[in-house]
Amino acid sequence: MTARFPHLQLNADLREAVRALTSKFSLEYWEQHDGDDQFPEEFFQAFAKAGFMGVLVPEEYGGDGGQIADMCAILEEIAYSGAAMNGCSTVHIPMLSLAAITAFGTEQQKNEVLPAIASGELYVTFGVTEPDAGTQTTKIRTFARETEPGRYLINGGKVWNSGALRGDKIMVLTRTHTPDAQENQALGLTLFLTDLKADTVKIQPIKKIARNAVASAEVFFEDHPVRDEDIVGEKGRGFYHLLHSLNSERLMLASESLGMGRWALDAATTYAKERMVFDRPIGKNQAVAHPMADSFLKLVAAANVLYEGAEQYAAQGAGEVGTYANAAKYLASEAAFECADRAMQTFGGYSFAREYHIGRFFLESRLMRIAPVNNQMVLNYIAERELGLPRSY
Repeated sequence: MTARFPHLQLNADLREAVRALTSKFSLEYWEQHDGDDQFPEEFFQAFAKAGFMGVLVPEEYGGDGGQIADMCAILEEIAYSGAAMNGCSTVHIPMLSLAAITAFGTEQQKNEVLPAIASGELYVTFGVTEPDAGTQTTKIRTFARETEPGRYLINGGKVWNSGALRGDKIMVLTRTHTPDAQENQALGLTLFLTDLKADTVKIQPIKKIARNAVASAEVFFEDHPVRDEDIVGEKGRGFYHLLHSLNSERLMLASESLGMGRWALDAATTYAKERMVFDRPIGKNQAVAHPMADSFLKLVAAANVLYEGAEQYAAQGAGEVGTYANAAKYLASEAAFECADRAMQTFGGYSFAREYHIGRFFLESRLMRIAPVNNQMVLNYIAERELGLPRSY
């Protein structure tokens, strides 16, 4: 018996459809693609063919016009299927730019980009992080210099760009103006939607310890040409446009953590019922049972915050749910990692055998405490915004 989570009644039909699709891709499929650093193209194409890539795309642009809660349910079930972050990252990467493009893109951009994302024909990555900026987004150095009216050349580099090797386009945050000391440092940042497959773009994959089916890479721009028509939203306001995508990203990543936590908990409880030591199942021992019961409650709490945040996102918009988006990401990622760690402890030495897949979930859930924002920065946000404490950074 799998753990009985109350929130699984939400989007029940959609979850069942996702389970039917993911059941065709075994744990061994994901193990192989992770071990071979191979993008799971078969899974991506099946997912797109089933129409799931278009869930968040408005109906007038070829999508289903669904809500963020729908996508959260989908991603949670992908993670829970055994695909973990390799499966979720495969399909969520192109969705990270959707909120900003839908809210701020031109009609031409929406008509060209959104239907292509919905069909799976266009793979868009998200270029924000830089080696010397990290979480401090206002310190990025990638610069788009205007060479003539409406024409720019981008120079600089991004790091940890997931999906760049598979990508067609990138929504990249650049500076178009450097503010002086008295100006708001968030001003002068601009989002461009531009091609990745160009002679002026170089992509260097990063060797990682986990989530290897979806490569992360450094992306370098050298006199890369863009135009006014490539700007998403208003020139110089890219930081504020970006927040729409960042809040939706946090909710989606929280749902993925939730799915991974559920998988790890189910694996541990199943093993605890079957593994006999001293003529009794190890799950009969409170030292084994209580940590798993505790993890169940933490996942229930995280799910409640996540889906309340998704409800507020739908009602109030992407820019108004910072607290819930950050809280969901924090609670779900912490709970998921604890579930995976406790599964490791329950399996004992067998947790290090790749055939049980526990180690893959352990490493990938650990990633979620760091990305897309580390959990210490989430606590900084809550301390400042909700408790009124002085800013610490």
